[in-house]
Amino acid sequence: MPEDTTIATTTMPLTVDTLAEQLAACGLQAGQTVLVHSSMSKLGWIVGGQVAVIQALLRVLGESGTLMMPTHTSGNTDPARWQHPPVPESWVPVIREHMPAFDPLISPTREMGVIPELFRTWPGVVRSNHPIGSFAAIGPNAAYLTSHHFLLDMFGDTSPIGKLYELDGYVLLLGVDHENDTSLHLAEHRAMWANKPYIPEGTAMLVNGVREWVSFSMLQLDNDDFNIVGRAYEKRAGIQHGKVGEATVRFFRQRPLIDFAVEWMQNNR
Repeated sequence: MPEDTTIATTTMPLTVDTLAEQLAACGLQAGQTVLVHSSMSKLGWIVGGQVAVIQALLRVLGESGTLMMPTHTSGNTDPARWQHPPVPESWVPVIREHMPAFDPLISPTREMGVIPELFRTWPGVVRSNHPIGSFAAIGPNAAYLTSHHFLLDMFGDTSPIGKLYELDGYVLLLGVDHENDTSLHLAEHRAMWANKPYIPEGTAMLVNGVREWVSFSMLQLDNDDFNIVGRAYEKRAGIQHGKVGEATVRFFRQRPLIDFAVEWMQNNR
């Protein structure tokens, strides 16, 4: 959204103070472990932009809380399967051969938004080592959440979202809907339905310190029904929406949503 449009649709500019107050009113508290998905453009005009958003989140969570965000690198995938946009077939071997290996210190996010892109560089933040589906976190549980993120378990039980489930953590959807909630991919991994699809994938990563193009098989992820699942869960659980600035906020414990989604997918996929 152009900045002049954001200004025109914002009643009053947000600050770290007002962001923190409104986040707390939505249920965010000190000591929680929270996965945040966000859309900067939905919040309204903010004094300090994405810096202020991260500062407000950390202020409310305090030193005893843990903040996690998705820092995915979807461009580091097999170019033969790219669709938005596709590339010429003749480019595919060139891309596979020359794509830089994922490096958690420098590899930028892709289509994650400006808040996670800044967060991955925030002092004290650690990032998981998955070359496609990494997460970054800060706080007492950050090292546990981001460690041992295996290539073949991008969003499964041993992944950061699987560990968030184990910790009975929370999800904050800040201006986005359930279609952006990576946690629901954990439900996809756990649910069983007929003809559950798997696809070939590839990525550039370091293997024993050497850059390699690694091919592997993974679950075909599909978020087309995530909003349906999420809204059905909200109705059953009585989840109330909050507001931060101009954005709708959904804040809830992750574990009950995943349990609900597994059952829903097994019955409806």
